[in-house]
Amino acid sequence: MIVRDREEFEAFGCDVNDDEIATPDKLPPNISFVWEGPREVDIRMPDGKEVTFWNFSDPRDSKSRDLWPSKTMRVKQGQVVHSTLDAKKNTHTIHHHGMNSSTMNDGVGHVSFEVSDRYTYQFQPTHAGTYFYHCHKNTVLHFEMGMYGFLIVDPPSGRGTLYKDGPRYDVEALWALDDVDPSWRAIDHQAGLCGEDAGLDLFRPKYFMITGVPHPRTMTDKRAKITAKLGQTILIRHLNASYSVVSTTIQGLDATVYGFDGRPLLHPSVPWAAPIFIPAGTPFETVSAQRFDLILKPTRIGRYPVRIEFRHWVTGEIHDGGRGICETVIDVTE
Repeated sequence: MIVRDREEFEAFGCDVNDDEIATPDKLPPNISFVWEGPREVDIRMPDGKEVTFWNFSDPRDSKSRDLWPSKTMRVKQGQVVHSTLDAKKNTHTIHHHGMNSSTMNDGVGHVSFEVSDRYTYQFQPTHAGTYFYHCHKNTVLHFEMGMYGFLIVDPPSGRGTLYKDGPRYDVEALWALDDVDPSWRAIDHQAGLCGEDAGLDLFRPKYFMITGVPHPRTMTDKRAKITAKLGQTILIRHLNASYSVVSTTIQGLDATVYGFDGRPLLHPSVPWAAPIFIPAGTPFETVSAQRFDLILKPTRIGRYPVRIEFRHWVTGEIHDGGRGICETVIDVTE
């Protein structure tokens, strides 16, 4: 790498501005959130070991302190949203992934600033769909440490419809698919920001999870397992929060993708924006940060197995010697 301007390089590396800054063009909010972070959450894995994650917690909601992934943000299309970060340890940011925000409100520290004290991000969603928020300071490491949560944008009518004039649903499931390399917990929170080799290219996940639940508890935990009654429509908000190519197979149930990365797939007559039909038993792949909004309409009672494989980006092999999987079920009852 040829560095022509050392000051410019450092401003986008380890010497990012962290002054206290006022929100530009601040408007009265329709809905507001406050986040403190990071807070440590320990999760016991099936082998008995505890792994530490970081989360954003809501000081107004004591239950959020022990949530991982972090508490879901839920807003409506068109609302002015305020999302305030109160950084309690070191500097961090919040990037509301997929929002059309101004540079100062985008939460990407290396093109704006990092929050050392408190800052209110402001944005206004223009499309209903599935998004997420995460720290964008030392992105690779802090995301692996768990600093993320779902961000759901409902249409103006609220829950129950994916987007205006879109499909309706009765049961909603949030699937954040994640792989965890416990060795990264020993890496300093700023490692690699100044261009040094911190080992962040060596990713060897040992645990595989659905929305904070490690396999094989994903077979029974309600955060992963889906239960619906016959005649109900299921919406799965499917987020690849891993550093793998994720292959998902739903046995016995057809699915249709009606939303992609927070954008509606509107009409079959528009080839570049048509819903994507996935026949039962057909694997589909998502890559890191990708979101699918899947609609399922079961036509018979039964238990439908789901297999999720976490595959290496280069080799295509299932991680951890073939053990990089999560399995769960969709139960359809009377």
